[in-house]
Amino acid sequence: MNKIVLAIIAICGASSAAGIAATEKQMQPQTGSPAPDFSLTTSDGSQVNLKDFRGKWVVLYFYPKDMTSGCTIEAKNFQRDLDKYNQTGAVVLGVSVDNPDSHKQFCAKEGLTFKLLADPGGKISAQYGSTMEYQGATMAARNTFIINPEGKIAKVYTGVKPVEHSEQVLKDLADLRKGQG
Repeated sequence: MNKIVLAIIAICGASSAAGIAATEKQMQPQTGSPAPDFSLTTSDGSQVNLKDFRGKWVVLYFYPKDMTSGCTIEAKNFQRDLDKYNQTGAVVLGVSVDNPDSHKQFCAKEGLTFKLLADPGGKISAQYGSTMEYQGATMAARNTFIINPEGKIAKVYTGVKPVEHSEQVLKDLADLRKGQG
């Protein structure tokens, strides 16, 4: 059991590792294509639909596991920058295959105020080409999608590095918004 937990922590902390390569074989939605719609449960038990955010920029990020090192760093950096996202009119949504109770504990422990969405079967993660297998378990791969106000994919990131990711997304979001006119 401890070996499995340590291995999961190692995967969540790594920017790329053996086993994550499975994401390269999957098909992520391409830039300019409609973002796959979804309805997922949040840590408070409410439902979130992607279409609820039409008219806003959405940063949809997938991550492997609540309360692991790399995933915590990534989430805390999105939280640190949340005011900057709000100023741009963007919404941050995190998705993993963890259940709503795990998300609730993660949010409480780390002071996260943006929505984490539970995808326990990995169905939505798979639609976004963002699943990986690790020792027989399906997890979300660390990929991010910027979705424009019309509901189309504006930018795709695969195998992101948790430490610098939020800053890069903010920079790219600013560039995308400028190009919008």
